[in-house]
Amino acid sequence: MAMTVELDLTRGSIPAHFRALAVPGAVGMLFSTLYNIVDMFFAGLLSTSAQAGLALGFQAFFIAMSVGVGLSAAMSALVGNALGAGNPRVARRLSAQGMSFGFIAAGLLALSGLWYGPALIHLVSEPGNYRDAGLRYFYWLLFALPGFLLAHGCNGILQAHGDAVSMQRALVVAFFANIVLNPLLIYGIPGLVPGIGFDGLAASTVISQTGVMIYMIRQVLRRRRMKRMRAAYFRPRLSRFAEIAVQVLPTAVSFMVMLLSGFVMQFALKIFGEHAIAGFGIAIRLEQILLLPVLGVTGALLPIASQNFGAREFDRVREAIFFCWKTGLIMTATAIPILWFAGPSLMRLFTDDPEVIRVGVSYLRIDGLILPFYMMLFSINSLLQALKRPIWTVWISLYRQAFGVAFFVWVFIGLLGFDETGVWFGTAAAVITGWIIALSMASHVAHREIGGLWRIHPAPQQAEE
Repeated sequence: MAMTVELDLTRGSIPAHFRALAVPGAVGMLFSTLYNIVDMFFAGLLSTSAQAGLALGFQAFFIAMSVGVGLSAAMSALVGNALGAGNPRVARRLSAQGMSFGFIAAGLLALSGLWYGPALIHLVSEPGNYRDAGLRYFYWLLFALPGFLLAHGCNGILQAHGDAVSMQRALVVAFFANIVLNPLLIYGIPGLVPGIGFDGLAASTVISQTGVMIYMIRQVLRRRRMKRMRAAYFRPRLSRFAEIAVQVLPTAVSFMVMLLSGFVMQFALKIFGEHAIAGFGIAIRLEQILLLPVLGVTGALLPIASQNFGAREFDRVREAIFFCWKTGLIMTATAIPILWFAGPSLMRLFTDDPEVIRVGVSYLRIDGLILPFYMMLFSINSLLQALKRPIWTVWISLYRQAFGVAFFVWVFIGLLGFDETGVWFGTAAAVITGWIIALSMASHVAHREIGGLWRIHPAPQQAEE
């Protein structure tokens, strides 16, 4: 039987804790991204319309997934704070309530998705095969919502314990399962079982993600400090749900705004045709692969800062954020030339359509240049969540991914007459200006909560003493 992983992040080397959390986290996200690329590959074997429909449907589904992302961050912050403060009983109750919260939220989101999914897809697409494919893919994925939300919530609980390995293992297995299930469900077994075509892509996701959920719940219940978990802890309690929602909603809204910015981009791209949407869908997944080490490091910052904030080890919180920035800058400096020079070859792995390749390469070369700013933004979001001030992430997202993207894309395309590259330049302008705002907000919150980010000031409680 594999050993469970539990770390006291308030002691020991900060870089060592980052390695313990970031490496398996990045590997897990790598296989999650490869999972999506496998879907894109098999969709490409069907048609360009299937690829564009996959991108549309998945973008709409991610609106609901924003709650899963928020739940993961909330559980990591709340449970991490409780463990850092030496209160495992509160950690157990929060963990059980978080899982109940995720299950109920999945049901409500699936019902509301029957309305908002088609509305969003119709808004950002033109009538045709790729719109129909996007709608079918979205409807199928609604069945995967419990799997996605509960797995993310459990991952937040495990990260608070210093365990990033469980999610890595689950995502690796899901990736290989998807490789087998995709062709099996799309094409069937000749002479024995008929395939279901394009719908097989989504059916594979439903099956594999349900498996991930079951495994992650099991891993939570095996934690040493979760052993005394009782069935009564899972009964929904309004006060606990409210405490969790306060942490979930700001992060979920921030993530939702990010996804809506993707719809703004697709709305602008639709005037250039389905090739522009397909090229963007492939390129953004390729970019995500090179961002994975960065996401691993910035994601590891949340449980490390959370436990140390709960233990009032403010110097270690500061040490963690600066180590995260230093490591992230090295990683993004390495990724930029890869995106710039290898972009055409990477795009050809997924399509031979020259227009799709042209669009994808232009995205990789322009958006790749702002990877360091993305890294800083991701880390600031993790820091604010760890300090239990996620509401600030909403204001950052509303500017950068709502107003900023829409405004600057309009400037480049509507006023300056750019082609689809105007969408990339507009996004870059929104990211850079959003980074300036985010850095000032993080400095303000850190001054109040941990005595300062850049230099040490007396923390509120210490000043009173």
